[in-house]
Amino acid sequence: MQVAAQNVQEPAPEMSSPVNETDPYEDWNRKVYGFNETIDNWFLRPVAKAYRWAMPDFADRAVTNFFNNLTEVRNFANSLFQLKGESAVVAAGRFTYNTVFGLGGLIDVATAFDLPERPEDFGQTLGYWGVDSGPYLMLPFLGPSNPRDFAGFGTDLLLLPSAWDAAEEPDVYFARTLQIVDKRADLIPAESFMSGDGYTFVRNAYLQRREYLINDGKTTSDPFADEDDDLMLEDF
Repeated sequence: MQVAAQNVQEPAPEMSSPVNETDPYEDWNRKVYGFNETIDNWFLRPVAKAYRWAMPDFADRAVTNFFNNLTEVRNFANSLFQLKGESAVVAAGRFTYNTVFGLGGLIDVATAFDLPERPEDFGQTLGYWGVDSGPYLMLPFLGPSNPRDFAGFGTDLLLLPSAWDAAEEPDVYFARTLQIVDKRADLIPAESFMSGDGYTFVRNAYLQRREYLINDGKTTSDPFADEDDDLMLEDF
């Protein structure tokens, strides 16, 4: 199902490139979505549900905080690439506060010091410098994306400095597995917001979220969703 974009948003920053809402590969994307959904229903979601059942709330929050803290290195680097000095300082401050005073990142003390997270990745960096997003893509195992964000994901994962660089094998594989399960577990409450066609809902939520991040929240309404839908889901 195609959702027509409405030209109702404020002008984007001068160097920022809007998300391409078109979905020319919808038939293929739906097949990949169905594959991912099968994997999720039969494996990942049951594991995530068991994880939520077994983990006390404080421990679940601590695991999420720990992995979020590792992303501050990425946030710092991409803030510099986008010439966002304040965001770079916030990322550096968050990593320092949470690592030193938050027991290695298990406690998000930085937010209490009025330093909320400012997510930045290389896909956002490319968008900031005017690189077009390209068509919407549903990737096997990875989920919703587009050529720009997939290139950014690869750059963040393989080329940019990361706190993960300090991890050694095989510990890094166990940690990555825990991160994936924890991330999926955190998405379970959001499932109650899904309505209608699941593929369309996920696509619209992803496109809206990426536009919001790339334009630093300078969008006043959702150009992708139906009038009655609010799809600002942070975890997409």
